[in-house]
Amino acid sequence: DWDFWIDFKDRRMWPTVTPIVAMCFAAAAQSFFWTRFRLPIGATTVVLALLIGEWINRYDNFWGWTFFPINLVFPSALIPMGFWLDIVLMISGSWLVTALLGGLGWGLLFYPINWPVLAQYHQATEIDGVLLTLADLIGFNYVRTGTPEYIRMVERGTLRTFGKDVVPVAAFFSA
Repeated sequence: DWDFWIDFKDRRMWPTVTPIVAMCFAAAAQSFFWTRFRLPIGATTVVLALLIGEWINRYDNFWGWTFFPINLVFPSALIPMGFWLDIVLMISGSWLVTALLGGLGWGLLFYPINWPVLAQYHQATEIDGVLLTLADLIGFNYVRTGTPEYIRMVERGTLRTFGKDVVPVAAFFSA
């Protein structure tokens, strides 16, 4: 759920949860390709397949069934992180080095890679005297069922989307 909606991608949990979950798929595929074929392409291959599957899911389910705007439910960019993981394995040839440096790079690269796409939704706006981001405004205008609204009520007015020290800490724990 943290990777579906544009107004949830700027929360504190998104840079932490999504890379950890995606890393499980990449590490399993990388292990398979490296032990069976000695090819350092496992992480990139599975991330590309995951991204294609995510786009099919987002298009069919969000646009095809509910006509929710597709640019508000795009998946995270993971391909550069898959490249990073495969390059570390290719250069080092060591599982330990790949786990330490590749995993660290995977977590730390996640937010900067996705920032160019998210930056437009981090702009501040004032609606009826309330200061919020465009992502939050979109979330209020496109109401969804089953959305944990308490998250918005707890975090209202904190300007958490402007980064500060939250993103590096989340990226560090993800790494």
